[in-house]
Amino acid sequence: MSQSDPWFQSLFAERIGGANYGKDTKIYKFEKIKRAKRAALAAHPERQLLDFGIGENDDMAPEGVRASLKHEVDRVENRGYADNGIAAYKEAAAEFMQREFGVTLDPVTEINHAIGTKPAYAMLPAVFINPGDVTLMTVPGYPVAGTHTRYYGGEVYPLPLRAENDFYPDLAGIPADIKKRAKLLVINYPNSPTGQTATRDFYRRVIDFAHTNQIIVVQDAAHIMLSYDGPPLSFLQVEGAKEVGVEVHSMSKGFNMIGWRMGFVAGHAKIVQAFADVKDNSDSGQFMAIQQAAAAALRMPEIPVQVREKYRRRLGKLVAVLNDLGFGCTMPKGTYFLYARAPKSAGGKTFANAEEASQYLITEQSVCCVPWDDAGSFLRFSATYIAKDEAEEDALMAETKARLGRLGLTF
Repeated sequence: MSQSDPWFQSLFAERIGGANYGKDTKIYKFEKIKRAKRAALAAHPERQLLDFGIGENDDMAPEGVRASLKHEVDRVENRGYADNGIAAYKEAAAEFMQREFGVTLDPVTEINHAIGTKPAYAMLPAVFINPGDVTLMTVPGYPVAGTHTRYYGGEVYPLPLRAENDFYPDLAGIPADIKKRAKLLVINYPNSPTGQTATRDFYRRVIDFAHTNQIIVVQDAAHIMLSYDGPPLSFLQVEGAKEVGVEVHSMSKGFNMIGWRMGFVAGHAKIVQAFADVKDNSDSGQFMAIQQAAAAALRMPEIPVQVREKYRRRLGKLVAVLNDLGFGCTMPKGTYFLYARAPKSAGGKTFANAEEASQYLITEQSVCCVPWDDAGSFLRFSATYIAKDEAEEDALMAETKARLGRLGLTF
């Protein structure tokens, strides 16, 4: 310990760095992006930042949902703790699953609300992971379940999503000793950031894998209502899925409810109950007025249709612009992200990876995107940029094409 350390420096848990907590000088990807954005704005205050890095819907929740919240806030019945969720929200979630996917669920035993999906992924490892256990996780992807697996003394075995494998995990290539210790398989379709969607055949292989190896499946369905290659497909639609796991749904992406912190875990009743038991010792439930408004949203099927068509339109425009510049990308099958191979050089400068390429785009032309180097070098462009109408979308696309066109990108 140094003299500047507080007296409790040595008491920090090893899971967050132990006595070295707060001393790591490594700068992580998203912090680098934030710094580069600030620097670009400072260097070129006259130049608009074209921000394709934002990973959240750019619209407010629909008026009907906001009106529901305003009404519910003033009802005395919504005062107090919600614990593991109100019946109205669970029933609406069950109706949603039946209407959209033909999946029948008992709202009492097979659905439980969550204060957003992040806490769900933090809590599910607590249900199953002991020291030495393994969580299998697709990468790139949302890291929370892996972080909490490590918190409980477990290990994370990454399953790279590679272009040559159509962005599906290679389940057959997992070593026998890893499969023997694995308890959880966390997948995410439609996949963020690759834009791949699941097929029934893929889900059947996942179910067979889970049965054979006695592994629980956690399917992240955050972007499920943003599916462009056909009707949205739920893991629970496939025979046998409910026997091996759960699916986690979010109100954020498909319902424009970013920040409302609402979602639900659905599937095998025993897993849902175990999740609810852990949750009951972690939080006291989302504010009941928000749950009531979320229930109203789930009964408005027009909302995800409108959200989906907006981002389908925007992604189509973005694909056309980037392809004109040589990116060679294809329309994603789902999510509001476009996953494009990173350029190898520009203006005589060679990039060692996607991170270097993304930093160059921000610095030279104030164009922001997110690099992924987990399984190849890719840039993620989000269609959630701020534009109030199609005319502004088109103007932003024209500006993007002009700026990137000045760089002489090579692939």
